[in-house]
Amino acid sequence: MAHALAQRWQCEALDTDDVLAIAVAMPAAQYLREFGESHFRERELEALQSAVENDAIIATGAGIVTSERAREVVKSEFAVWLDVDDDTLLERVAVGERPLLGDDHAQALTRLRRERDEWYRESARVRVDAAGSLDDVLERIVDATREVTS
Repeated sequence: MAHALAQRWQCEALDTDDVLAIAVAMPAAQYLREFGESHFRERELEALQSAVENDAIIATGAGIVTSERAREVVKSEFAVWLDVDDDTLLERVAVGERPLLGDDHAQALTRLRRERDEWYRESARVRVDAAGSLDDVLERIVDATREVTS
């Protein structure tokens, strides 16, 4: 999503997991598995702080909001919360490595959404329904951004 939006707005796109992976010389999921969530969140904050120094669209993992310091950084930027219903989210996280979801993705997602919902609301300037096609979601983001900034 970030790359498609960056292409549309003709700017750079960065993903904090990629920034973190470069810094630690291993994939973000592997770092999380090997060093634990606490160390991962510290490195994730560093990646976020590095990313915001650029004029870029920044994609973060959903857990970025678990750190108060990261929430402060997110709040200082124009953050868009891409949200979807649980069934769509479950389909999307089926691909890729998700160490924090364990064996029961549905139960873990329900728990994480409940734990993080308030932080998402507090951190994002706008919430956008991210269900549907890439083009539909991009239009919603552009429209929401236009509404908030005009």
